[in-house]
Amino acid sequence: MGGVIGGLLVGFSLGLTGGGGSIFALPILIYALGVPVRTAIGLSLAVVGLTAGFGAAMRLRAGDVDLRAGVVFSIAGMVFAPLGSWLGGFVPGVWLLSVFATLMGFVGWRMWSGKGENADVPGPCVLLGNGRLGPGCHVRLSLAGAVAGVLSGLFGIGGGFVIVPALLYVTGTSIHRAVATSLMVIFLISSSGVAAKVVQGLDFPMPLAVLFPLGGLAGMLAGGALRSRLSGPALRRVFAAAMWVVAAWMLWQRGA
Repeated sequence: MGGVIGGLLVGFSLGLTGGGGSIFALPILIYALGVPVRTAIGLSLAVVGLTAGFGAAMRLRAGDVDLRAGVVFSIAGMVFAPLGSWLGGFVPGVWLLSVFATLMGFVGWRMWSGKGENADVPGPCVLLGNGRLGPGCHVRLSLAGAVAGVLSGLFGIGGGFVIVPALLYVTGTSIHRAVATSLMVIFLISSSGVAAKVVQGLDFPMPLAVLFPLGGLAGMLAGGALRSRLSGPALRRVFAAAMWVVAAWMLWQRGA
């Protein structure tokens, strides 16, 4: 039951926010379910990827996914996710959790200020009228994808808090379309990271490896259904405050 409930929380937050919600997976697995750090990172990556893939499939059918930008972003992320996974093997677990808690604080700040959803001033690279990527788009999307890939492999997160604002800035697309595209990118990048973990010899604990993703899929449905009914700014701030609390608690645990 703990695995199902944990998955529900992660899926619900991911479906509700589109970017940043999956960052709760790692602390839930480690502190609530007692999974070792290295195993939790791999399992978190698998759960986030499966949940995002489920959401992306629904958005793809609705025509909300920007396939051109998403594929360019994903290719770079898939190449660099194994690098993040490899680097994580050299960093002590205590340091990984401390850096992760700091990252949670940063993501919380972005969500509180709404910077991840500010498309009022798009960047110099926007989609051309016929839907083709304009000059320089490939380079900018690839650089952002590389960052998301390294973070994904290193911490077992989806990287939506990097993907969504990058898509908004680079392509000038709408927030709705950016979130939908982000889910597809998270799925592809996470798949690459999980493959790297398996090659490195990671064993996924059963039955948690099955129950946690099942809860995530159910949570994604619920979060996606509620997303359009709740106030965006208020919702972001609730999640931001929750992230700060969890991040502070994790740092306190590291020092205790």
